Amino acid sequence: MSMKVRIGVSLGASGTPGEFEAAVELLEAHRVDSLWLPENVYGPAIEPFTGMTFALAKTTHLKAGSGISVLPGRHPVLVAKQLVSLAGLAPGRVLPVFGLQSALPSERVLFPVPPGQRGAVFDEALTLLRLMLTNERVSFQGSFFTVEDASVGPLPAKPLDIWLGGSAPAGLRRIGRLADGWLGSFLTPAEAAEAVRTINAAADEADRSQISAFIDAGLSKFVVRPAVPPESYADFIEAFTTELMPLQT
Repeated sequence: MSMKVRIGVSLGASGTPGEFEAAVELLEAHRVDSLWLPENVYGPAIEPFTGMTFALAKTTHLKAGSGISVLPGRHPVLVAKQLVSLAGLAPGRVLPVFGLQSALPSERVLFPVPPGQRGAVFDEALTLLRLMLTNERVSFQGSFFTVEDASVGPLPAKPLDIWLGGSAPAGLRRIGRLADGWLGSFLTPAEAAEAVRTINAAADEADRSQISAFIDAGLSKFVVRPAVPPESYADFIEAFTTELMPLQT
């Protein structure tokens, strides 16, 4: 099986709304595959779901993903409602990615969960989120969430893939058990290959199969972001399209 490689862009945690709008226009004009929005509350970065909505509304080709939104601390039914709304407005262009907690310790209080229960909340929230995205009506009783005959409206014709971030062993095993894909960061190729093996082992134990074992342990989607805030997003995107887009298949 040939591997379809796609390379997306993250603008990082900087940039004003005006710069974001200009960058979205450039990404669409250059036919860049996808835009990924980090969740950084204490800073100028655009909030992921707001930015995804704006970017999808302004474009017809560009995909938009949350890279990476915190799920524990949000009610999964409300998240499901946001996602099916976006998927209905921009079919095939919504790429949700979730994580356990904010990378910034100062922001973790903004996503409250019972002490010592963040992993358990994450697991249950993912389970309920997937049910809401694949069933017209859902009744669910868990340790943290309970809903009765809940519906978020018309579901996407093609179920949304739910990706997770993270690189800790417990997080990688969670991806194998509960997710459709993985968005890792700051890993060497060898570390990424080892992470894929951990994910696939967990998927096998849970009697699940990842997409062709992530194309036989090859990685097929990459997100590039500036290491430091660029002086010009236009120059950054121009360099991206010149140097990296030719690597896509």
